[in-house]
Amino acid sequence: MAAQIARPARLALRTAPSLSATWRPIVHGRLGFQKNPMVQTAVRHKSGPYNYTQAKALVFSKTGEPADVLNIHTHSISPSLPPNAVLLRTLAAPINPADVNTVQGTYGAKATYSSLIGTAEPSAVPGNEGCFEVVSIGAGVTTLKPGDWALPAGSGLGTWRTHVVVDNADTALVGISKDKLEGLSPAAAATSTINPCTAWRMLRDYVDLVDLSVRSGTGAGAWFIQNGANSGVGRAAIQLGKLWGLRSINVVRARDTPEATAALRQELTDLGATVVVTEDELQQKGFSSERLRSELMGGESEKTSPLLLALNCVGGRPALGLAKCLSEGGRMVTYGAMAKQPLTIPAGMLIFRDLAFHGFWFSRWGKADPAGRRQTVEAVLDLMRQNKFKLGPADTVEWTWETPAETLQQAVGGTLEGFRSGKGIFVFKDT
Repeated sequence: MAAQIARPARLALRTAPSLSATWRPIVHGRLGFQKNPMVQTAVRHKSGPYNYTQAKALVFSKTGEPADVLNIHTHSISPSLPPNAVLLRTLAAPINPADVNTVQGTYGAKATYSSLIGTAEPSAVPGNEGCFEVVSIGAGVTTLKPGDWALPAGSGLGTWRTHVVVDNADTALVGISKDKLEGLSPAAAATSTINPCTAWRMLRDYVDLVDLSVRSGTGAGAWFIQNGANSGVGRAAIQLGKLWGLRSINVVRARDTPEATAALRQELTDLGATVVVTEDELQQKGFSSERLRSELMGGESEKTSPLLLALNCVGGRPALGLAKCLSEGGRMVTYGAMAKQPLTIPAGMLIFRDLAFHGFWFSRWGKADPAGRRQTVEAVLDLMRQNKFKLGPADTVEWTWETPAETLQQAVGGTLEGFRSGKGIFVFKDT
């Protein structure tokens, strides 16, 4: 997907020894001052000799812990682009758990190593999501113009870098015209292509909850239940469910103090959650569908308000608890395994209750239906523009030309640790 027309900076300097002792990065381009801290301020475009773009990327040549295997690689990108390619400057790039797992070598999609950006040995650039500004385009590109923003149309682009050349840009990228940027921040756009889309497809493709709401005759929305409700996907499901008139039971892990747990409940309620319950509380209710109805669903009957969809990102015993809450004929969709424990299903759930269990991976779904993927991303972006969909808490990490590798490594390494204040997002400035 990403065709890197690149040369290590040291090679460019060798071709012009008279410049090597005196050259410094040339500052040019536009300056933009915006109030949103997640939007770039005082943007600088750096160039080297002969208009080569100076770029940096986090790379790894073997799998392992981020602190051990990630390094910064500096290289130069040629100003000559293939006809169907574009040069992009990164504005923001999330640090997703899947990205960290890819570095560790434990994710379902394995890294692809190459030497196209001039690394000493074949290396990969992590990162599946990002928001970019189009700097220049090849003669054959028809859907993008300089100044537009662009998002990856699939996984595996490698977004943890300051600049990237992308071939087959018309199909490899989702463009956002520069006249349609109002209401969007780079950080929000960068996080639009996986978590919200995952929630969207799971809520729409397994059980027709909207039709179920209409057929109930109660005037109230259909129910769904999910664990990991404060995750990126969970928050998206809450907001989308509210927009579509659905009601949700949201399971979270209790925080260290009652006050912190209460604050999280209120935060999710403000997003549109109908019910927020801790995992311990759900366990204490004995996973009983009857008790769930009497205590959390206002006593509504199975007939008028069946609970037919559960979204699971935890696995193990918590996932089994969700399954026990489902009505006959219900569906559980698993999209994560945070507990790193297998999901063990009693045969009775399959035989006597006709429950069905599905796995969902948005990357695989998008490869099978690229047009549907693009449409889903664009629908999410439209909601963001209308302020109907909000970005979750973010823990931003500024990436400037001078940012040391250790700062970036620590940001990546902390992604899977404990309760975080928000999603890690690289925000690029002065690159």
